[in-house]
Amino acid sequence: MLNEDLLNALNEQMNHEFYAAHAYMAMAAFCDDNSYEGFANFYIQQAKEERFHGKKIYDYINDRGGHALFSSILAPKTEFSSILETFKDGLAQEQEVTRRFYNLSDLATKDKDYATISFLNWFLDEQVEEEAMFETHIDYLNRIGDDSNTLYLYEKELAARSFEEEA
Repeated sequence: MLNEDLLNALNEQMNHEFYAAHAYMAMAAFCDDNSYEGFANFYIQQAKEERFHGKKIYDYINDRGGHALFSSILAPKTEFSSILETFKDGLAQEQEVTRRFYNLSDLATKDKDYATISFLNWFLDEQVEEEAMFETHIDYLNRIGDDSNTLYLYEKELAARSFEEEA
């Protein structure tokens, strides 16, 4: 059984993962609205991944005898000045998620809840990848600058991205 504080924090994080999916869909909508279908695909795949993360937490809560509770999802930002801004916002969002998982890990460690510590380690490893991915995309976009031909090629590469849930 999960400690009440930890259960509440896991529920909060589950809801935050679904918010992140919502925010990435808003970024996809911005990209689609500006005829950047490849970038839109990137964010749609990112949203699928965040929903997977939310479901993973949902399952864990239920497996540990808790009750997954859903709360309202705030409306995300919908206007951006550029594709680069969407990636900067994505990085900031992932950094916030990392901070939240650190806090969850602190709670689990305080409670000596070793099963939850093990569960959260998967997310901590995932966050290293997520932040590095966004940092790389920001570097590429800064390097590309106003070169529309290179941006076109880069967008085509991101159009091929797909997310498959783990078994």
